[in-house]
Amino acid sequence: MGNMTKTAFLFSGQGAQKLGMAYDLYEQFDVVKETFDRASVLLGDDLRFLIDHDEEKLNETKYTQPAILTTSVAISRLLEENNIHPDVVAGLSLGEYSALVISGALTFDDAIQLVAKRGQYMSEAAPTGSGKMVAIMNTDAGRIESACQKASEFGIVSPANYNTPGQIVIGGEVKAVDTAVEILKAEGVKKMIELKVSGPFHTAILKPASDRLKVELENVEFSTFDLPLISNTTAQVMHEDEIRSLLTRQVMEPVRFYESIETMKNLGVDRFIEVGPGKVLSGFIKRIDKAAKFTNVEDLPSLKTLLENK
Repeated sequence: MGNMTKTAFLFSGQGAQKLGMAYDLYEQFDVVKETFDRASVLLGDDLRFLIDHDEEKLNETKYTQPAILTTSVAISRLLEENNIHPDVVAGLSLGEYSALVISGALTFDDAIQLVAKRGQYMSEAAPTGSGKMVAIMNTDAGRIESACQKASEFGIVSPANYNTPGQIVIGGEVKAVDTAVEILKAEGVKKMIELKVSGPFHTAILKPASDRLKVELENVEFSTFDLPLISNTTAQVMHEDEIRSLLTRQVMEPVRFYESIETMKNLGVDRFIEVGPGKVLSGFIKRIDKAAKFTNVEDLPSLKTLLENK
């Protein structure tokens, strides 16, 4: 391996949670167990028990977020113990907080308490059923943006996730989203999929959550980055003096995932490791860049595969 090879860690977002996630790693590795145990102390709730036995609670945003963060950070720490280190980090939405921990900018203790509040603020700003999100497939971003603008007279609707060039998710108030979908249908767009999500995150509906998060972030200490983190909101390297403002904007502005991957490639990244539950981001990468090397680590089998091929 030449020294040109760079590795990015990418961290899962909400929706990737699953019952029992990382249980086998928790059983086997002290660093994983310690990370979960610390999170439980901070949350005042047995996080491991919740993940293993309480699916209903696990799917509540205010528990989902710390559960995924803990899983992702625990696995990252395990990889670092095995001498697999990231050169660059990024995460999808909630995953950006895992990336902040691994980049050295935010302590795990602060992150756990922050994302528990973030989850609560988000679910209160956009309770289940408050709006909808629809994935628009194989359609130019400009056309989607213009349909949203036209439909905006009926309420909030905008792009929320630029996942891949062929999959852009829009979100907002039901009537406005339905109108945008009708406009796109009339223009010949064939494939649109309504998503089962708890709320239209990354849209202006989340303004109240953004405002509350802003206040919360004032009380948090951030440190200098040990390695570059690519922001969801700008798709560029995040700077220390903009962490608070970008995290405030991030809840109500679109996630620019495919541009973020492009930025990482320009920084010399040629290997992506998805850290934490699920393979959603690996699926996006495969569609963004057929040549990219990617793998994911969420359990013992996937860990072994990675260590054998490192």
